[in-house]
Amino acid sequence: MKFEPERVKGFPEFLPPESEKREAVKKIVEKTFRLYGFLPVETPTIEYDELMRTDSLEEEDEAISDRFRLKDRAGRNLGLRYEFTFQLSRIFKQNPNLKLPFRKYQIGKVFRDEPTSSGRYKEFTQCDIDIIGDASEKADSECLAVFLDILKDLKIQGEAEVNNKKLLNAIIESCQIQNKKAIMKELDKMDKIGEDELKINLKKYADTYQIMTLFKLLAKDLEFFIKNLFEGAEEIKKLEDSLKLYGYKIKFNPFLARGLSYYTGNIFEVKLAGAKKSIAGGGRYDNTVGKYLYKEIPAVGISFGLERLTELANVDSSSNQTVLISIERDKETIKLAQKLRKAGIPCLTMLGKISKALDYANSQKIKNVILIGNEEIQKKKFKLKDMSSGEEKLLTEAQLIRKLK
Repeated sequence: MKFEPERVKGFPEFLPPESEKREAVKKIVEKTFRLYGFLPVETPTIEYDELMRTDSLEEEDEAISDRFRLKDRAGRNLGLRYEFTFQLSRIFKQNPNLKLPFRKYQIGKVFRDEPTSSGRYKEFTQCDIDIIGDASEKADSECLAVFLDILKDLKIQGEAEVNNKKLLNAIIESCQIQNKKAIMKELDKMDKIGEDELKINLKKYADTYQIMTLFKLLAKDLEFFIKNLFEGAEEIKKLEDSLKLYGYKIKFNPFLARGLSYYTGNIFEVKLAGAKKSIAGGGRYDNTVGKYLYKEIPAVGISFGLERLTELANVDSSSNQTVLISIERDKETIKLAQKLRKAGIPCLTMLGKISKALDYANSQKIKNVILIGNEEIQKKKFKLKDMSSGEEKLLTEAQLIRKLK
């Protein structure tokens, strides 16, 4: 039977011009990370499976249980990373003298063997920032501010929702419900399934009176929990006050639990304004990084997928390349192209039919085209055509370089 090559489902690929938009978004993300003083880190795609999994299979989070497992020739149990956070415990074990606070960013591929759907892949690019060694709410607010700045640059309207793991624990405990982890997982589904179905699901872990009491409490505002000294409420307030210094607001959402069980304090999620679609999530995980050093190292981070962000972004995705079209003046065209490249201007030459070259520029969303023919050579000026507006200008070589830079 003849093999018909096709892409494996759940493993996306990106070709021009879509890849150009993706690269434009990635540059804005990385620029913002660096503006806030985060430095790049690269980690292995493959780790020991023992590092990835939790100590108890009963408590394994969905992202962990969906990891890709594999063996090498030596029979070692390995796997593909499903995120970056768990790798920090190994990094700090092997590099115990890393200077704190350690501010890192990472952009790279992660893998999850889960069902695919629209915008949900088995392989995706995760963008992540973490502040290790700072226990203050300032670190929490800075992680949120970074992402909200990115959204502003990409012209995406987002809303930051915040809760606290300690507060959620205290609320459930006050209702005398035993299985806190199961209750948290159910509460986190509120946006997806609605209140009625959520109450039905909670009956597996609590009686009717406990559920009624729980929902009455969850309807209270943050001030109620602060006045009644619920643990964790004050941490949200401090985060709210700190984030105001950056010009941003948060919305208190007592149902927010963020699936991963390693969160210890403030947890946050950024959603598309007016929608339930989550575009970023994170929080404080003070018990993870120092796991193999047998000590607590404060840590907080936020992560998001590049694919979803690119889909929502409003950026100029036209190529930054310039096409030089030779009208029977190949020598001069190549000479000009080399000068542009030396000036740091990406360009390509097309030595043939004008219509074919213009059609190519349009298909690749290339904005600038330079025409080089006998007339241009005689005048010592080159015709620059803006493909988006149709505007044409005659410019000298020096003017051309200034304009394109």
